[in-house]
Amino acid sequence: MSETLDHHAHQSNAETGNADRIRASAARLVAAARTGAPCAPVRELLPDAALETGYAVQQLLTQARLADGRRIVGRKIGLTAPAVQAQLGVDQPDFGVLFDDMACRQDQPIDIGRLLQPRIEAEIAFVLKADLAGDDEITADAARAAVRQAVAALEIVDSRIAGWDITIVDTVADNASSGLYVLGDEPIELGDRDLRAVEMTLTSSADGATETLSTGTGAACLGDPINALVWLARTSRELGTPLRAGDVVLSGALGAMVPVEAGHTYVATLTDLGSVRAEFSTAPVAR
Repeated sequence: MSETLDHHAHQSNAETGNADRIRASAARLVAAARTGAPCAPVRELLPDAALETGYAVQQLLTQARLADGRRIVGRKIGLTAPAVQAQLGVDQPDFGVLFDDMACRQDQPIDIGRLLQPRIEAEIAFVLKADLAGDDEITADAARAAVRQAVAALEIVDSRIAGWDITIVDTVADNASSGLYVLGDEPIELGDRDLRAVEMTLTSSADGATETLSTGTGAACLGDPINALVWLARTSRELGTPLRAGDVVLSGALGAMVPVEAGHTYVATLTDLGSVRAEFSTAPVAR
């Protein structure tokens, strides 16, 4: 991905003079994350609003995080729901990078202070046992065969951009609005299981009261979460960094994403995949 995106960025910059604007966009997002103050949309800095320009910004941020000692552990797929695609005027998903420090445990409260404008959504996570690389066509069967296990997951999405005022280029630049994620502890072997039929319920509880926030099915994710995995595998390979054994892949949402509230506990229950929970602190944890 690095070499390809660098090539695309160079080619685009040579034509549009966008190099400084791409760097300024990355700097704006870094400052928002560092200070905890959401920023203005980066699209205003990027007259070339092509997807590859957004990925060029994302790649600069990825390089900076790697230089800080963080490690890539997988990818997340976004914009898999037709309603969200229609909202942003796009006809394809996007992806972001998962880093090691984004993984959270079910049995430990998540510091709400790590996040700016968090929202949460229920997904299926795939853990790969084989690379999805090489020259062969990446089919649904090939993607299934590469999966070691599937597990219920919660993605805590976040935006560094104020008010979630985003277009496709904004969210791509902002690492696909990534935040944190939690995996359940009831993984299954995928086999030929039909994930389209998975039913999801997401609830929130606080002060003894529980409320259902979101429901959905596997079919809400590009028609089938396997379709999302195939799309990501093909796209990643085209960009030069194919999916590898051991990677965690978040499929994209099975239902609507909802705002996170401090002090609440969120539980997603997925048929055949068990449940996964995320508890948030009532206030930022003192440093």
